[in-house]
Amino acid sequence: MQSANDKLVKAIDLQNQKKIDEAAALLREVLAVEPDNAAALYSHAIISLNRGNHIEALRLSEHGTKVASQFAPLHFVHGAALLAMGFKEEALRSYDKALEIQPDYPEVLLNSGVLLRDLMRHKEALERFNRILMTNPNHVSALANCGIVLTEFKQSETAIGMFSRLLQLEPNYDYGLGLLAYEQLHICDWAMLEPLSKQIIEGVRAGKRSCKTLALMAITDNAADHYTAARTFANHFFPKAPRSLWNGERYKHDKIRVAYVSPDLREHPVGHLMAGIFERHDKSRFETIAISLGPDDGSRLRARMLKAFDRFIDVRQMGSQQIAQMMREMEVDIAVDLAGYTVDSRTEVFAWRPAPVQVNYLGYPGTLGTDYYDYILADRYIIPEDQQQYYTEKVVYLPDSYLPTDAGLKIAERTPTREECGLPSTGPVFCSFSHDYKISPPMFDVWMRILKRVPNSTLWLMSRGELAQRNLRAAAEAHDINPSRLVFAGRVPMVEDHLARYRQADVFLDTHPYNAHTTAADAMMAGLPVITYMGKGFASRVAGGLLNAIGLQDLITHSLEDYENLAVKLATTPAMLAEVKARLQANKSTHALFDTDAFCRNVEAAYFAMWRRAQLGTSHDELSGTV
Repeated sequence: MQSANDKLVKAIDLQNQKKIDEAAALLREVLAVEPDNAAALYSHAIISLNRGNHIEALRLSEHGTKVASQFAPLHFVHGAALLAMGFKEEALRSYDKALEIQPDYPEVLLNSGVLLRDLMRHKEALERFNRILMTNPNHVSALANCGIVLTEFKQSETAIGMFSRLLQLEPNYDYGLGLLAYEQLHICDWAMLEPLSKQIIEGVRAGKRSCKTLALMAITDNAADHYTAARTFANHFFPKAPRSLWNGERYKHDKIRVAYVSPDLREHPVGHLMAGIFERHDKSRFETIAISLGPDDGSRLRARMLKAFDRFIDVRQMGSQQIAQMMREMEVDIAVDLAGYTVDSRTEVFAWRPAPVQVNYLGYPGTLGTDYYDYILADRYIIPEDQQQYYTEKVVYLPDSYLPTDAGLKIAERTPTREECGLPSTGPVFCSFSHDYKISPPMFDVWMRILKRVPNSTLWLMSRGELAQRNLRAAAEAHDINPSRLVFAGRVPMVEDHLARYRQADVFLDTHPYNAHTTAADAMMAGLPVITYMGKGFASRVAGGLLNAIGLQDLITHSLEDYENLAVKLATTPAMLAEVKARLQANKSTHALFDTDAFCRNVEAAYFAMWRRAQLGTSHDELSGTV
């Protein structure tokens, strides 16, 4: 007859062999005889945790921390169980207790570092990752996480060094190639971009985890590749939850309950785009609920949103399953994800299926690659019908543009002088206020050719970092362009003043393969014409869709050569540029792009059609086309 210790040894061996059912059975036998056995409690808690049985894992580990308070692994698994249930601060206290007992515990340092990063305590997170690297400089997960936090601190060179080291140690580290390429794009370091991009795309097509989806959009405009990467990413991080919280129940509400789930209900591009929609919802037909995942920045925009919603719920301290359960108990009819795969999003909330209708909209320019989002709101320009095959969601078309604008936003009356903007006193000004990572080498080459063909012209950019500025100036010099012809705008606190600056530019040059989105709409709101090269994927078609909605289709080009020639022609033909600007100004009051009231009614019509289908029990596959 085996002793309890023999059974424990065998159970741990079976656990290491991935024979989990047999291991769990033996561990239960051990605990029946020795209920305070620390190793058995730990191993059984780990199995329960990995199976998604968080309550059981918490019960076992909680008992373990009481009967074996100096056994660090039990505090570790206790913290992991608390975190899985959404109790972040309590989880951190358990992790800290484990580190009091065993300060060099790498798993605890790693997990608590990730948690601290999620809690926006980046300095403390970095310290924990560095503690691992002091002991083991080749710890790949610590290198990856340390590099990611360094990007938050804009320490790009150090982060790139860490990502490079990571790939030397483990060339196939999940998304490692993308981490390196994306950070190099953020500082406009293009030396190795071409071979790295080729390797990334080959990996994506082979089903490898070579690049996260947003980074891929800055590398290629191929919609099929975006779809494949999204499917790979979703299957890895966001599989369907073990059970659905909504199971076909029909709600009988007087109003349709719409919940907007977002980390960006604050001073953020998504917040700016949606504020007017939130305020204009028909409160006689819709009850609106904000599920706020992000920080309260105390901004004017945040204050507007607090007033606009019927209910505004700050859920930062809640776990994803808790949030989903709360939404189910609130009987939300339509849950709208305004973040997708962007910073601080919670895709896993939707994996629990808390609502009958779940929508992917606005914050993320592409498919989420899952089967628990029913719809994506779009227009026929960003998702042509022949590209619907690259979306797991059913495409519902808004009649004009998918991108909302806030007609209530007033641009500052005073226009800053060219001198105040750092611009030369004379000469055409080409403007591109997109993020650094959107500037691709082929497009930059075109910009340099434009500057050569338009003497005395200036390229006005919005670079966030000195390193990117140095790299861009060096790239200009390599094209025999005086680096002083690149001028970099600083940040201004008020959006009204920022928009007023656009009046000092002549033409906005769009980026490719990742277009300007909110920035392109801002430029046109300020009266600045946008030239775009329309590509194949969602992110490379947004500016073209906006130009269509404002009636300026003649500014959409379909090759880099046409893009270059149009920019030169506008800048060197004053009458033509004046006519385009006049047409833009006139069309603002007659076309759809800046009609926020009509846009809101169109969105509500889409919501009503979705809700009606759900009420009738009709498959969402039957809802398509323009609503």
